[in-house]
Amino acid sequence: MIKQVVTGAMLGAALIASQATLAADFTLRFGHLANEQNIWHQAAEKFKEEVEANSDGRIEVRLYPNEQLGSEMDVINSIQLGTAEMTITGESLQNWAPKAAMMAVPYAFRDSEHLHAAVSGEIGEEIEAQITEQANLVPLAWFERGPRELTANRRVEHPDDLDGMRLRVPNVPLFVDTWEALGARPTPMAFSEVFTALQQNTIQAQENPLSLIESASFYEVQDYVNLTGHVRSWIYVVIGQDALNQMPDDLQQVVRDAAASMQDYQAELFVEDQERLEEALRERGMEFVEVDIEAFAERARPAVEEALDDEQRALFEAIQNL
Repeated sequence: MIKQVVTGAMLGAALIASQATLAADFTLRFGHLANEQNIWHQAAEKFKEEVEANSDGRIEVRLYPNEQLGSEMDVINSIQLGTAEMTITGESLQNWAPKAAMMAVPYAFRDSEHLHAAVSGEIGEEIEAQITEQANLVPLAWFERGPRELTANRRVEHPDDLDGMRLRVPNVPLFVDTWEALGARPTPMAFSEVFTALQQNTIQAQENPLSLIESASFYEVQDYVNLTGHVRSWIYVVIGQDALNQMPDDLQQVVRDAAASMQDYQAELFVEDQERLEEALRERGMEFVEVDIEAFAERARPAVEEALDDEQRALFEAIQNL
């Protein structure tokens, strides 16, 4: 009897060990730049939860926020080398897939609904196909990003109101050319220098999503959020094509289903976060100003089209006609 109990215990232990071994048939190392409070990371946690539950533990998802695996480009390179599997990335993908430039083109999209229609339809499929083909990365989900808005110490309702305004922009030639066409004096500058430059009046304005306007405390040195919405963009959650293809079909479906849930979850969080950000900035004393979007888009368009290559320009036109 004792022998049977011991044998049973040994078999049980062996079974548990066997199950533990099977519990990590596949590991997805998922690195990104956002911190743990960011809605991107919250969405990633949702993905991890669903994948691990619905794969019966056969897939383990390890999350690495705060650039723990390196910068955005570092993680993409790691995925291509097989030392990571997933990340969240944006227009950097144009280094491999030129059509991904559409992810940050000024006035490509009229509003959020227009962006959703493009990314969820044939245009999005075209961009994603090129990313997979040329970067060996499979877009699993996409997240809308907050539109870039212009902050200043004066109201800007029309491009004429810019009138040589000294405006900080990131060091992106397309952004520089666009703001010059709009009548401003764009000044490329590191983000870390912007607050002091505004405080000292070295520059008079800057442009960024509401999330960065809040986190950088620009409300302390800027009075107005002028709702230019000049760049509406999105970002992809990607997985290495080789990593995905190594999984059997049923587990690939688990990953794709969890990614769809993650996308829906982030979309809900995004709407709530945008509302929270606007309320928080108003409470800090910032005034929100409606602008003549059509006037801005019309004046910016020649500079935008000139900066695009033939392939990108064709895609831009398709978006405009959507």
